Amino acid sequence: MSLKATNNVETNKYELEIEISAEDFEAAIEKAYLKARKNIAMPGFRKGKAPRKLIEKEYGEQVFFEDAVNLLYAPVVNGAVEESGLELVTRPEVEVTEISKENGVKLKATCITKPEVEVKDYKGIEVEKVVNPVTDEDINKQLDALREKNVTVETVDDRAAENGDDVVIDFEGFKDDVAFEGGKAEDFTLSLGSGQFIPGFEDQIVGHNAGEDFDINVTFPDEYQVKELAGAPAVFKIKLKSISKKVMPELDDDMVKDSTEFDTVDEYKADVKKKLEEANEKHADSEVEAKIFDKVIENMTAEIPQVMFDNRVNEMISELEQRLAPQGISLDLYMQYTGQTIDTVKKAYAEQAEKQVKLRLALEKIAKLENIEVTEDELKAEFDKLAEAYKLDVDQIKQFIHDDDLKKDIAVGKAVDLIKDAAVIK
Repeated sequence: MSLKATNNVETNKYELEIEISAEDFEAAIEKAYLKARKNIAMPGFRKGKAPRKLIEKEYGEQVFFEDAVNLLYAPVVNGAVEESGLELVTRPEVEVTEISKENGVKLKATCITKPEVEVKDYKGIEVEKVVNPVTDEDINKQLDALREKNVTVETVDDRAAENGDDVVIDFEGFKDDVAFEGGKAEDFTLSLGSGQFIPGFEDQIVGHNAGEDFDINVTFPDEYQVKELAGAPAVFKIKLKSISKKVMPELDDDMVKDSTEFDTVDEYKADVKKKLEEANEKHADSEVEAKIFDKVIENMTAEIPQVMFDNRVNEMISELEQRLAPQGISLDLYMQYTGQTIDTVKKAYAEQAEKQVKLRLALEKIAKLENIEVTEDELKAEFDKLAEAYKLDVDQIKQFIHDDDLKKDIAVGKAVDLIKDAAVIK
């Protein structure tokens, strides 16, 4: 088994010519035969006892070729890629160009490689840091949030429903005088003005009193996820069972004492202001980092294969699925709820994925330019940190993360620190 040639056919694209000797191919054919024969029945032989030559005579000389190539595929192709010294960004596409017992097997592996990257002016990047001041409006929003936590609910029986009220309703929807699936509910609590239902639904409950039965007329949006209802007029029969309103309490020392660790409104307000100032400071630091990264990307050049962007988008979708899973929501259900398709999800991630790929390539290049190295102690400390985070043994973590990959991540982190430390913050 050997790599015969490495041909650069275009930028970031190579074709590897790989050969498997007749001897190695014969050995693989024998293995394939021994594995498959237990399932082969031939007249005059017990099942699994038919000789190989007889099977090949009956079904053709090439009967075990595919299985034999599959047995050799991974070690042969991986070995050839390693021998070539190429750094691939996706799996190679492999085709068999010649195959015979006499001459063995010839393969062609088409490989997409990591691009050559140039980065300039990554030290001394000038950016402006803007820390937004905390306003009275910001503080009052937090104070109102505390009041919201202490809100009381009162039943309304002396007026009609208004926006902001909570109502309990029974409803059933009809299209062309026929009830449609999913359009019926009893004892449903709805906050009027929340926009939870399609446009026009909640507005037509406003003005009615508890105990009333009435109809409302609506038209489903053209982009409604249920195709049979999209753009269609419908009638909902409503029974308004009750109306209630939220009563916001006044903010005073007693409420603060009961709801927080502070004794007075002034103490609580001072703490709110301090925390908002800290949050604004952190946000400003994040904005500075983003500006620095944007400048690094701007100062890098590379012909990046599209597959790198596509792979990152797919990784981001997988990460989305992992975040949804604990909530019991599948990706398909999420797309149904949000009215998206897999194409629109990919499109939404495309710009972010492109920036992430470019930044990673730039940082890896900077790490090389700066001769950034990772010590064994640093590597061990990072493995220990991961093991602690995931509640696993280090040996278990190493089953999923290779030493070289983690070293590269650590080096990239050091490159980030280098760039940030050298930046000029105004």
